[in-house]
Amino acid sequence: MTGKTPKTIASAAEVARLAGVSRSAVSRTFTPGASVSDETRERVLAAAEQLNYHVNHLARGLSTERSRPVCILGADLNAPYQSKLLDALTQRLQLAGRAVMLINTAGGEATASAALRQTLNYRASATIVLSGTPPASLVDTCVKSGQHVILVNRAGQFAGADHISVDHAGAMADAHHMLARAGCRRLAVVSSTIGSPSLTARERLFQAAAEAGGHECRVLRAGPTSYATGVEAARRLLAARDRPDGVFCATDLIACGFMDAARQEFGLSIPQDLCVVGFDDIEMAGWSSYRLTTFAQPLAEMAEAIAALLERSGEAERTEAHHLFAVPPVWRGSVRPA
Repeated sequence: MTGKTPKTIASAAEVARLAGVSRSAVSRTFTPGASVSDETRERVLAAAEQLNYHVNHLARGLSTERSRPVCILGADLNAPYQSKLLDALTQRLQLAGRAVMLINTAGGEATASAALRQTLNYRASATIVLSGTPPASLVDTCVKSGQHVILVNRAGQFAGADHISVDHAGAMADAHHMLARAGCRRLAVVSSTIGSPSLTARERLFQAAAEAGGHECRVLRAGPTSYATGVEAARRLLAARDRPDGVFCATDLIACGFMDAARQEFGLSIPQDLCVVGFDDIEMAGWSSYRLTTFAQPLAEMAEAIAALLERSGEAERTEAHHLFAVPPVWRGSVRPA
């Protein structure tokens, strides 16, 4: 079997020869805002289309801040919330014409460090660190390299970085109020052993709100941030004589596992016997089998704020920015009405 020889990538010089213009005219044609006559632009674009020419933005990125890639650093990218956040963010960056380099830190710190060195070699214009568990040492590397770093739900971890955060304190006060108003008196927080900044904040702040309201509140971390962790937590908590009647789950995925085990293994009715509140408003939360009352992070607004911060990446006197977003409750059927 024979095959065709792959076509070589056309160069700007070849486009210039075919169009009968200078090499700089080709460059100006593909540079937004540059001065070039309509006639020249038409000739260059026609030649570029004929030769299948594309601008090498990576090479341009060595000298142009805006055309440099943006690095996204994250772990647990297959989790429903993380994938939803990544979808919103990459769509917004694509709309802004920004190229993205994604580093999945789930493979371990050594592998992630090697990938991060690549982004620094490519002179990425900024690094966006998603919520979850990317190692702090990797973030520190970016900050110390002088790179523009934007942290999502990791407020207070690093000086010199921009912060995109949600109002966990307000949301946890609301979550406690939901359960207290429903008549729940024995409360529990079901969380994860991952110990990410956002999860530990939810644990601490919900427990503080419960104690301020005169309610005892236990915290159980039965495993990683997963459906199975919710199932295991239900088995431990609901088998006890003093089982809780109101539970806040630090993520919706954990809440779904908890609810299924409560119904199928303990015969409990939700919300009649047990009220459950989640966090994140993933797609599963709205399924008819769960109808989970939860809190929705405003991902579109957060992505918009990140895109705006990226416009400041090249500023010499850029000051640290903090954006705090409200997290509205999404009422469904897992909490009894007052």
